[in-house]
Amino acid sequence: VQLQASGGGLVQAGGSLRLSCAASGRTFNSYDMGWFRQSPGKEREFVAAIRRSGGVTYYADSVKGRFTISRDNAQNTVYLQMNSLKPEDTAVYYCAANPPPYDLKSPLWDYWGRGTQVTVSS
Repeated sequence: VQLQASGGGLVQAGGSLRLSCAASGRTFNSYDMGWFRQSPGKEREFVAAIRRSGGVTYYADSVKGRFTISRDNAQNTVYLQMNSLKPEDTAVYYCAANPPPYDLKSPLWDYWGRGTQVTVSS
C-alpha cells in the first residue's frame, strides 16, 4: 500500500489542523493505521493508531484529549484532527500502515508515507 500524507502547515498555539493520509490499493480496510511524528534530533514517536474497523483507537499520553484519529474506509483515508496545538507538537508527521503484532507504538510498521510538516508557533 502507498500512503500520502497532507494537511500540515504553520499554526499558532491553540489552533487546529487536520492531517489526511490517502492510501492506494484495494486493501486499505485490512490495515490498522497510525500516525507518528519526528522532531529534529529526536526519535520517531507514536501519536495515534486506529484499528481496521475504526472501532478502536489508541493515543500517546501527550496528545490524548487534543488529537482524534479517524478513518473513512470508503475513501481509503485516515485523518488526524489536531486541536489545542502546542509548540511541542511541532514535527514532521507520518502516516503508517500495518503495525507489528506485539506493540503498535513501535516504529516498526510495514508501510510509511512521506511526512507532512506541522509547525506550531508560540
